[in-house]
Amino acid sequence: MTEYVLVAGAWLGAWAWDEVVPELRAAGHGAHAVTLSGLAEKKGVAAGQRTHVADIVDAIERLDLRDVVLVGHSYAGIPVGQAAERIGDRLARVVFVDSSVPTDGESFVSGWPDGRAMVEGSIAANGGFWAPLGAEDAAGQGLDDAQLARLVDGSTPHPGASLTEPAELTRPLGELPATYIKCLLDGAEPNDDVATLLKSENWQLVRMDTGHWPMFSQPHELARILLDAARK
Repeated sequence: MTEYVLVAGAWLGAWAWDEVVPELRAAGHGAHAVTLSGLAEKKGVAAGQRTHVADIVDAIERLDLRDVVLVGHSYAGIPVGQAAERIGDRLARVVFVDSSVPTDGESFVSGWPDGRAMVEGSIAANGGFWAPLGAEDAAGQGLDDAQLARLVDGSTPHPGASLTEPAELTRPLGELPATYIKCLLDGAEPNDDVATLLKSENWQLVRMDTGHWPMFSQPHELARILLDAARK
């Protein structure tokens, strides 16, 4: 039995996977959605990126999970990529869902040459937290009105230190068995860091014809892809 551990991106908590988790369990697998410190039911807590890596590793070790498919969406790809190498032989595969990927010594905002000032300005203006998106910011991402409202209404401010703290990797990320899901409404091609990693024989690219939040816009298709990833 595969054990899926799912981590949503900025502003989101475990609740974001509510339409995906039941399908994984119905297929006979374990599914565990993790809320990172400072978000959703843990909102308001200051947390750095190392805290988020520890959140993921601690959840896996506390539940004594094996044969883990570790799933990271958007921002969460950065702590998930670091956690994946820390859990050793518990890992079966890591799946990055339209996500950032960690680079040793670099932070989430390091990859935002144009948007870094915007993110850091929001953090400074909001007591150390990155303010959530408004509905207009998520337009054009394949979300209907109900899905968009769910995303916007459920989001909480994201702890800023997790976005500016550098990642720490002890081995090349390309050595990990990985699937990268590219959501085409958020850009037709992966960024340069991901494109380089996809040259590894351990990495596979899967494309989804939807936007940046497929757990809302296409949860059934996303669940199918995650189930397929466990068979690689």
